[in-house]
Amino acid sequence: MDYILVGVIALLGSGLTFFSGFGLGTLLMPVFALFFPIDIAIALTAIVHLLNNIFKLTLVGKKANLKTVLRFGLPAILFAFLGAYILGSLTNIKPLYSYNIENKLYQITVVKICIASLLIFFSLFDLIPKLKRLEIDTKYLPLGGALSGFFGGLSGHQGALRTAFLIRTKLSKEAFIATGVSIACFIDVSRISVYAKDIYSLGDQLNYPMLVTATVMAFVGAYLGNKFLKKITINTIQIVVGVLLIVFSILLGIGIL
Repeated sequence: MDYILVGVIALLGSGLTFFSGFGLGTLLMPVFALFFPIDIAIALTAIVHLLNNIFKLTLVGKKANLKTVLRFGLPAILFAFLGAYILGSLTNIKPLYSYNIENKLYQITVVKICIASLLIFFSLFDLIPKLKRLEIDTKYLPLGGALSGFFGGLSGHQGALRTAFLIRTKLSKEAFIATGVSIACFIDVSRISVYAKDIYSLGDQLNYPMLVTATVMAFVGAYLGNKFLKKITINTIQIVVGVLLIVFSILLGIGIL
């Protein structure tokens, strides 16, 4: 039953988030946390996330816009380390509010509220017709990368901010997805390099059969998502991204994510 639950979430998460570019880790980590301590759950999620992004890269990577990858991805990597460094200084700041639902603790923090507010702001550009017609000058891509990387290092929530910027760059739907995947791979490699020592020390606790199950099902989800890519328009992707950004922001702001 455990393997079925993990496999189904990995399949649906990978397939449903193929177009948005974020959400797989958010969905998968809590499921792993049902069966393993949080450090092991984070490590398992990070591995599946990286392998799935590499697989997606083989499906759509050739469509990536290299200039955008470099202009967005390099600042993201650099500022991810800065965010991770600052995280160490913020660990003692108390949450603004904590509450329990069915004996599970949820916390509202300053960082999460800041990210949620930014995401709601960006989502409006994908849902309001007048704002949808506005274009983001490519000179702001490094700023988007810096924000995405910084908050990724600070709280782990970098995918939604990355998508919020990239969706406004007038890339084709194929290039938008491929470019996001390429940048995600860069950040995942950086993240895994930080986790590497802890992952290695876990040894057999990683539960390799479950890891393989989640990875394979995520591959299947990505493959199916890629099959549907030809049937949707960039406008559909914008609407999906906008709605998901708002839902993600609300859940993040109230401390559930």
